[in-house]
Amino acid sequence: METVALTVTKEGAVRFEVQARPRARASRVIAAKGGALVVQLAAPPVDGKANDALIETLAQALGVARRDVVLVRGDTARLKVIELRGLTRAEVEARLAAAFAASTPRSR
Repeated sequence: METVALTVTKEGAVRFEVQARPRARASRVIAAKGGALVVQLAAPPVDGKANDALIETLAQALGVARRDVVLVRGDTARLKVIELRGLTRAEVEARLAAAFAASTPRSR
């Protein structure tokens, strides 16, 4: 399994790239690809709706408040840079692993 490339800023925030896939059936974290987190979004990429859905989806998946998820770069691009505030790198890694586990279908 690939991992998400995480960097820590001088202020202690954790940054990573996100590949957004708008107009999906549901909003969810699905994988890591090329060092970026892949997130499907139910919202269309119109009037910032997909960006709002991305922030909401990441906040829910990682168990943080919306205010702690900041879109740093890529407002109109599919490849975006997200900054998480209030968590350490190790906490982000653990929460991403949990988000992947929750989004992976279980075999019966």
